[in-house]
Amino acid sequence: MSDLFKKAISLGVGLTIVSKEKVEKVVEELVKRGELAPSESKALVDRLVERGDEERGVFKSTVQEQVQRVLKELKVPVQSDIAELEVRIAGLERRVAELEGTAPLVGTLPETRTE
Repeated sequence: MSDLFKKAISLGVGLTIVSKEKVEKVVEELVKRGELAPSESKALVDRLVERGDEERGVFKSTVQEQVQRVLKELKVPVQSDIAELEVRIAGLERRVAELEGTAPLVGTLPETRTE
């Protein structure tokens, strides 16, 4: 594998954390050193930026999946679990009020948190 190709692969992998401007700067340096033809520089930048976008997408998905897996393993409740419990609590509060003989406010819904 050519040295230029190895550098391009390394740069592509690193694109998950660098900006397009940084890629352009590195490619410009390759052109200045004669390791890349000026006519190929834009195409290389475009390919590397596209690959970086793909890598970021894969990285983001992987991180999200791992976070969801860990949260599930730790049994951290999700928003729907909390909302379901709030509805159940409101129903129980109404029943307690009825049993105690105090009239609950008709038509009231439990407060929902918006965080």
